[in-house]
Amino acid sequence: MPDPSAGGGSPYDLLTPQAMLEAIESAYGLSLDGTFYQFPSYVNRVYGVRADTGSEYVVKFYRPGRWSTESIAEEHEFVLDCADAEVPVVAPIADDDGCTLQLVDVATESGALQEFAFSLYEKRGGRGFDAERDEDWFRLGSLAGRVHAVGRERDAPGRLLCTPGDSTARFVAELRDSGVVHPEIAAELFAVLGSGIDAISPLFDGVALQRIHGDFHRGNVLERGDEGLLLIDFDDTMMGPPIQDLWLLLPDHAWDSRRELTHVVDGYTRFCDFDHRSLRLIEPLRFMRMVYYLAWSALQRDDRRFRESNPDWGGRAYWIRELEDLRTQLAMVAEDLAD
Repeated sequence: MPDPSAGGGSPYDLLTPQAMLEAIESAYGLSLDGTFYQFPSYVNRVYGVRADTGSEYVVKFYRPGRWSTESIAEEHEFVLDCADAEVPVVAPIADDDGCTLQLVDVATESGALQEFAFSLYEKRGGRGFDAERDEDWFRLGSLAGRVHAVGRERDAPGRLLCTPGDSTARFVAELRDSGVVHPEIAAELFAVLGSGIDAISPLFDGVALQRIHGDFHRGNVLERGDEGLLLIDFDDTMMGPPIQDLWLLLPDHAWDSRRELTHVVDGYTRFCDFDHRSLRLIEPLRFMRMVYYLAWSALQRDDRRFRESNPDWGGRAYWIRELEDLRTQLAMVAEDLAD
């Protein structure tokens, strides 16, 4: 999905704290006390705010051009479905008309308007969940199973399809069109990407896809003491194979995480059936994730914070490293499938 900021700075440069606070107050009828602080997030912008009553909220401003309003609505629908089923998630707050997605126009220097979509959430604290015991992995699998049991209830046609021919091919095309790959590396890199997609695509033939979280790693799971685990950040909701949400939980490659994977699957099957044949998709999905990360990084390249955190991004040495990593991963895919 093209980023309107590409080559011309970040669209978020238009959003001032005052503009955001006024947008929140207008949409939700709140009176805010001026508290305003930022959470780490590259793709979207996420901030903490507080009402005069002392109630604390988190607001997310979506990156323009990344998702349509219809696809964001499908993300919200999934989260609300989970909340209705008493799965521990943080649901977006609806306004007086029942809408969870708000829109605000901000003027550019030329006088044109840039539209931003945003949503508001109750602030829910928690600590990172450090899975160590067998029971911890079982709990993570159980949470994934509960989410997927809800995910199967309906489709999300406007979200990304997690298959090589759809999502990965699209990300490769975006990288090619953006011109970010160093010219000395580009031909070789795109040849490797193309051969990788060709090699893994047949593995997805006939694989059932459903609504999944899409970014179900342990960083998106919080521990809330007696309340248990809390799953956050459904921004990457997609239609994909359920194994996508399980392998992201693992501390290492599947063959080096057999104990953890066994307990994750055991917890998962308390709530959902599990197709053990899908284990062969883990390393291909890891390759797809690597391509996704390259496209994700390219999307951020004009953001000041990203440039400061990744000063070497996009240079010749960077792309040489990425090319070798992709080759190594494809070799792992071939080795795994040969066993």
